[in-house]
Amino acid sequence: MTSNMLTTTAAAAVSTAPLTSSGEIVSRLLHALGDPDPARGAEDITVVGADPLVPSVHRLADAMSAAIGVFGRQAAAVGEYRGHPHQRVRVQAGAAIDQLMATYHTTLSGRPLGTLLDDPTLLGNNDFYRARDGRWIFVITTYPHLRDAVQSVLRCEPDKVGIARAAARWDAFTLEEAICARGGVACVVRGRDEWLAHPAGRYVARRPVVEIDRVGDGPVRPLEPIGEADEALAGVRVLDLTHVIAGPVGARLLAQFGADVLHLSRPDRPDPIPMIAMTGGGKRNAYCDLRDGRDRAAFHDVLQEADVFVHAYRGLARHGASTEELVRRRPGLITLEYHAWGAEGPWGERGGFDQLACSATGFAVEEWTDRPSLPPTYLLNDYLAAYLGAAAVATVLRRRATEGGSWRIRVTLAGVCHWVQELGLLAREDVLDLPRPGRAPFAELSTTQTDFGPLIEPATPFAYSGRTVPQAGRRSPLGSAALQWR
Repeated sequence: MTSNMLTTTAAAAVSTAPLTSSGEIVSRLLHALGDPDPARGAEDITVVGADPLVPSVHRLADAMSAAIGVFGRQAAAVGEYRGHPHQRVRVQAGAAIDQLMATYHTTLSGRPLGTLLDDPTLLGNNDFYRARDGRWIFVITTYPHLRDAVQSVLRCEPDKVGIARAAARWDAFTLEEAICARGGVACVVRGRDEWLAHPAGRYVARRPVVEIDRVGDGPVRPLEPIGEADEALAGVRVLDLTHVIAGPVGARLLAQFGADVLHLSRPDRPDPIPMIAMTGGGKRNAYCDLRDGRDRAAFHDVLQEADVFVHAYRGLARHGASTEELVRRRPGLITLEYHAWGAEGPWGERGGFDQLACSATGFAVEEWTDRPSLPPTYLLNDYLAAYLGAAAVATVLRRRATEGGSWRIRVTLAGVCHWVQELGLLAREDVLDLPRPGRAPFAELSTTQTDFGPLIEPATPFAYSGRTVPQAGRRSPLGSAALQWR
């Protein structure tokens, strides 16, 4: 398929896709989560504002508002189950857009997060590059090991000019395979029909945006009554083995609502300090390398008192940490897995990022102007996946409290893209003249004092009818906590 054909596909999709109401989006999400009364739940969520707010043919605000509202409602439902009064949830659509752009609206000690990375140029090299056959490919160099994989294939200077010149000497699909084979990540831009004809695309399309499965027996674990001053998830213990954005933000949401979250990271491959500051609210941070026998034993010790295990890594089965092994050791455990392409699909062993999911699924083609484009918020799937995963955990905690069982939740970045596309596309002529979102947020920012300095970030994007939404807690350095519960 040539680039011209991709453009034609995008234009056709804009004119034919059906549109779904905001209320329907919320109701369908609650149904997908297994909420016992999705109709009542949908009535509890009010979204103020709607698309289009930014120049995108996709329903970015509607999708994110629904995910935020559903998380707020499911967290409140846990609180109500434990003795809190019933709450209604109110979401500002502009604040939902701010959440998608949190990495741009957040500053640490007065500096944008991107300027505080060890090597800011690595992030700047992430882009679409045109290959010899006219196809486009998105290349990621965010971390040193990903940069090295790209350089080992392209043998070029690690900057945009060098990558562009080298990529132009390759056919796109050959380059994609070569970079992924070296442990890097890249993805050819595909049209939506092309993606749905691909084995990985068919695998993703057959699954709901949030997969929830009872994977074994387990005891009923009641959620004990709590006081008015306690947060809804007080006493829930969460092991957080995640990195970058989707998993860490999902676990941060659980911590914000009272869960005891113990974040684990390998000391030799840490996330950058700006990411820890942004995603670490309310968590304690311990080092844990599952390749090390002593750390692995300590991990299995804390697992015995965990309620939830959140992870975003491939290959955990090699280290005794697959969901099947963990629920065998800890019946009643809830696991939340974040994947790029699906754990067991054709690309299950392939790494991925938000931008690559947009490239593969046809999303970047549908955003096309004179070249494939990411959404004007730049990120999409990471933040949607975070809220959807956290909402699923809150839902399953209530199910486990009444019916027991061991549970697995899966959210994929490509699946989130697919879900947003299914909501329907807006007419291009209705959105192209809207201003692109800039540094000025739609809604409020909040300031938090952290161990890394003052952090300014988008405020919590929803409010309750009769209760103050908690703020994210303290940010702590990596390795500052022991690998044990309080």
